[in-house]
Amino acid sequence: METGISVDRRLKRYGVAAVAALSLSAVLWSAGHSDVVAQTQPPAPSAPLVTGLPDFTALVDQVGPSVVNIRTVERVSQREAPSDDAEEQMREFFRRFGIPVPPGASPRGPQRPDRGPDAERPRGVGSGFVLSSDGYIMTNAHVVDGADEMVVTLTDKREFKAKVVGSDKRTDVAVVKIEASGLKPVRIGDVSRLRVGEWVMAIGSPFGLENTVTAGIVSAKQRDTGDYLPFIQTDVAINPGNSGGPLINLRGEVVGINSQIYSRSGGFQGISFAIPIDEAVRVSEQLRTSGKVTRGRIGVAIDSVTKELADSLGLAKAEGALVRGVEDGSPAAKAGIEPGDIIVKFDGKSVEKSADLPRIVGNTVPGAKSTVTVWRRGAFKELRVTVAALEGDQVAQAERPAGKTPPSSDVAQSLGLAVRDLTAAERQELKVQGGVLVAGAEGASARAGIREDDVIVALGNQQIATVKDFERVVSRLEKNRPVSVLIRRGDWAQYALIRPSNR
Repeated sequence: METGISVDRRLKRYGVAAVAALSLSAVLWSAGHSDVVAQTQPPAPSAPLVTGLPDFTALVDQVGPSVVNIRTVERVSQREAPSDDAEEQMREFFRRFGIPVPPGASPRGPQRPDRGPDAERPRGVGSGFVLSSDGYIMTNAHVVDGADEMVVTLTDKREFKAKVVGSDKRTDVAVVKIEASGLKPVRIGDVSRLRVGEWVMAIGSPFGLENTVTAGIVSAKQRDTGDYLPFIQTDVAINPGNSGGPLINLRGEVVGINSQIYSRSGGFQGISFAIPIDEAVRVSEQLRTSGKVTRGRIGVAIDSVTKELADSLGLAKAEGALVRGVEDGSPAAKAGIEPGDIIVKFDGKSVEKSADLPRIVGNTVPGAKSTVTVWRRGAFKELRVTVAALEGDQVAQAERPAGKTPPSSDVAQSLGLAVRDLTAAERQELKVQGGVLVAGAEGASARAGIREDDVIVALGNQQIATVKDFERVVSRLEKNRPVSVLIRRGDWAQYALIRPSNR
């Protein structure tokens, strides 16, 4: 073994030539392995997608003067007037956080003088925002519902008595009016531009604490928590008293009305919902014009379309609204819409999910003639329907046929079904042209929800008129594959999906 000293002597012996040779070898190796060197280099750091936090002070200065506090009062008999719940909540709030109870809010509640048979009782506190400089204000319908008197307080502490111009419980939107001028209206934003993850801010009066500002992000859009509204979900802190206040984007535009929270305790738990401002403005315009909202209706009861159901019916994807029932004499019945149809378009607008249909129909002017596209027995079909006015919660009622005698029947063993033909009287009573009556359901059919006295009118997307039709279709079904069954139960029609474990 050579020591370090002997190596040094050899280098001196061979001189500079040896050093040059070693250097050349290193250069050649480096050139031949440049790709390896490049791969081992750490990647250049990328620029962060998000930097810093937003400053909301300019938004508060801009929108704050347009937000109002709304106090409501109801008149009750002096003998029936209990302690004020809203004030008790306020006292509990102060106690919980160790804040001294304000004057006039004693632990047993404020002492009221005897006012005779009727007394005014504070009912609640909410928020709102200015729509126009002449005193129109938007808020939630539940804020003003049942109030005998309302007091609107502006940020400059001026107070005005307000009157309800119109209220719509279905969308939870209300418009009130105060006799004032020169007010600063809010700017209305474009909800379609709102993105999940975007910063938003709320201003309101939680627990009666006026002009409280909270902030967060948009958690989701198009949340289906109501018949006519796809709500905006946020994590902005919303509590009792925030209702009716604005949800504001970073451009200082109102994009929603804070309306609901998801809570198991009654307080904020990180999930709140706002009414999209475009829907609210549409409602408010009708309220200001006529004091009420007129919606369209066609008279159907609907259900969602699952992927399994779509596959079993040959529909390319799970979309549309399944028609479970059609009201007698309704626009849908006159147009030829049948139970079991899947409505995929209405008036040229796609029905992506069942909740879309009530919104589209509801926003259609009564009397309008609209085209409805339905999926029926493996093909699309277009129908023309004249939209009627919605006057109440009218839907087809489900009733179970009664008075059937226990039948003798052939048994479709593979499906767990016993069926028989309908009599002429039964067809007339049930208003069907054909079908077979279920005499018994067990196994896979019972698990699918089919029960005795149901009427099977279609099986595997094939129309069924008699027991012979039923047996013919059953014999052609593919082994062990789910099969769709369209049943009638009173005035209702619904699909069931039978999943046989062995056929």
